[in-house]
Amino acid sequence: MTTKLPFERIERTQLVRKPYKTDTKFGKPPSERSVEEHINYGIININKPKGPTSHQVSAYAKDILKLKKCGHSGTLDPKVTGVLAVATGRGTRIVQALLSAGKEYVCVMHLHKEIPEDIVRKTMESFVGKIKQMPPIKSAVKRQERFRKIYYITIYQIKGKDVLFKVGCQAGTYIRKLCHDMGQKMETGAHMAELIRTKAGPFKADNMVTLQDLRDAKHYYDTEKKEKFIRKVIRPIEDAVMHLPKVWILDSTVESLCHGQDLGVPGISMAESEIQVDELIAIMTLKEELVALGFAKMISKDMITKEKGIAIRCSKVFMEPGTYPKINPR
Repeated sequence: MTTKLPFERIERTQLVRKPYKTDTKFGKPPSERSVEEHINYGIININKPKGPTSHQVSAYAKDILKLKKCGHSGTLDPKVTGVLAVATGRGTRIVQALLSAGKEYVCVMHLHKEIPEDIVRKTMESFVGKIKQMPPIKSAVKRQERFRKIYYITIYQIKGKDVLFKVGCQAGTYIRKLCHDMGQKMETGAHMAELIRTKAGPFKADNMVTLQDLRDAKHYYDTEKKEKFIRKVIRPIEDAVMHLPKVWILDSTVESLCHGQDLGVPGISMAESEIQVDELIAIMTLKEELVALGFAKMISKDMITKEKGIAIRCSKVFMEPGTYPKINPR
């Protein structure tokens, strides 16, 4: 059984509509931003500790970096640890692109009585696919039944009443409730004993940093002007859209999008394959800067072959107007 989230299973290729060389006088690759720009327009893959809420962790990051605002990418219970993406400064709105992304957790479920291992395995495997779930009483959403997808469940160990497993799921799935429902189906009862989030969209457990790492990196930069650590701990905002399909646009198209216009077909240089209508798309410059997010109104093939029409309806603009001037394409 695959243990990949849906976006990880899709192999995309670049389709070229109009070969174009970007002008070095305008914009800059994310790696060339100054440290101040980087701090105020980045994202941090924080290993959330037990105790504080997600909001408190975001507030700690804001205080450490001396910023006006930071925002997190989806609430974790105070007792839950693991991946919590925190966006900084003017990049805060990027968290909306992560809220709907698939998540992965490693969980310890405690059964209320021992039952044969084969029944545990068979029951848990039956939850892979579409499930109906009622959010718990203490939740941030309206309490009504809704469908969610469980992409995979991998059981690592069953020891007595404890089951250690990994689960990949659709955003908005409550693992505490999943454990309860599996316990109900096994007629034993069960509850979630421990939970770690190991993936949230493109962010994974193997490259998390701690709040102390962030504090140390900021201290080294403030006192010794060492950039290496702060650039490692805070990642470019573009890393937050690695899981999204992408479209690259001409330099001459950037400024109009910065003022709220939708992306028309003539402004496209390249597009990734497998784009579907109404899918969330990251619109990029040819220097790999994030310009905007929007929803596709055409499939990839039409973006490359059609002569006119709206390819993407823009929903959120990230690039500041004036970064690229209005110029005629070459």
